[in-house]
Amino acid sequence: MDPVKLVEGYKFDDHTTSDVRVCFKLIDELPEWFSCHSSVLSRNSKYFADWLGQNDVRSSNCIEIECPRVEYDHYVKMLKLMYLPRESVIDSFDSVKSAVGVLRASNSLGCELVTKSCIEYIEAASWDEKEEEEILEVARTLGSKAVSLLARLQAPSADTVKNVFISAIRFATCMESPFPPFLDDLKTSAQEQIDFMIHEDDDTALVTTDEDVKSVVQEGLRKLLGALRTALDLLCTEFDQSPDQAEQRILCSLADIDWIANLLAKIEMMHDFVSCWSEISDYVLSVVQDKKYISGLWAVKAKLIEVTGKALDAVGYGSVVLPSSSRVHILKTWLPYIQMTKRFLDENSKNETSLQMDSDLSQNIESAIVSIVLALPSDDQADILSEWMKQAEQFRYPDLTEAFEVWCYRSKTAKRRLVGGLNGGSNPTVSL
Repeated sequence: MDPVKLVEGYKFDDHTTSDVRVCFKLIDELPEWFSCHSSVLSRNSKYFADWLGQNDVRSSNCIEIECPRVEYDHYVKMLKLMYLPRESVIDSFDSVKSAVGVLRASNSLGCELVTKSCIEYIEAASWDEKEEEEILEVARTLGSKAVSLLARLQAPSADTVKNVFISAIRFATCMESPFPPFLDDLKTSAQEQIDFMIHEDDDTALVTTDEDVKSVVQEGLRKLLGALRTALDLLCTEFDQSPDQAEQRILCSLADIDWIANLLAKIEMMHDFVSCWSEISDYVLSVVQDKKYISGLWAVKAKLIEVTGKALDAVGYGSVVLPSSSRVHILKTWLPYIQMTKRFLDENSKNETSLQMDSDLSQNIESAIVSIVLALPSDDQADILSEWMKQAEQFRYPDLTEAFEVWCYRSKTAKRRLVGGLNGGSNPTVSL
């Protein structure tokens, strides 16, 4: 081993000047003895100070310490570090793993100076996940000395979480203008971390129900829908120059809207999404259904169905309550488009390179449409079902047979059921 110089002029493992030997015992292995100096050991380690205080080095100068094999190198390094001046101890570490190992050894032997230097190094370094678990484990044995180590792991205050959440929302929704393209990866990362942050727990619930947070989320939704409108405004010009680039721009915008729709569903704000999506729907369809794009933009057209499916699902299963007129509007606006687009995708499904509509998505949308139809006033149901049957040969999707059967049953029994239930035999108040 290379000798390490002492501040006092001693050298580690110098048998010519040492008065005590130290051995870290390993099971079934020959011991390795290190020549040390009692003054250095007692000054730097409570364990050695106690041992030397109870034993006369003139008659017994060999100190044996049991040591796990995996910790052997760390114990030896700790012993060497006792010989270094304080300012040199931290500089001797080259990894968090090594510092954690030495910290375990120094803490077990009560080496205050080495322990403090290990903590300072670890606290200032970056950790990976595995190292973090090891640090948490050793921190449990450090008592109050672990405060600085655990500072970065302490749960932040609710106000701090709220401020970070709001900043992440603003970044994830490109709220800061201008937003350069090279930050797209960071935007995606912000969206992923927001999804992680809203994983259900009590602290998250307090943040997501905060009015300031809701206001920023609403602002972000409007920003993303505005970006979609802008992309659609520019589509005609950009499509002539570069169709793929024009389509990709709209797809990116729709991906952001799809993400915020998922977020809004988790924080019970889907009413905002459904209302805003309903408002922009007519304009969106007027652009993508223009005859200029009759044979193109299929990725955009398919993505529109996916995004709209979230609105239909929210309305169909009651998480968003709308007046019947609004429900009729969103259904009549999107149903013909969904039928047309779905048929094209199905006709081209044999081509492995073509877009295909996910079967689960298809089933979910169909179920949501049936639920919406069944919840409409009977006359509105009749209008939708009549139109559906007229086009049954052309469009097999969605299958509204269930809704039709229920409507027929209700129509057949309506007068008897309502008059009997509401009249009670006299004074009818409902006109059928």
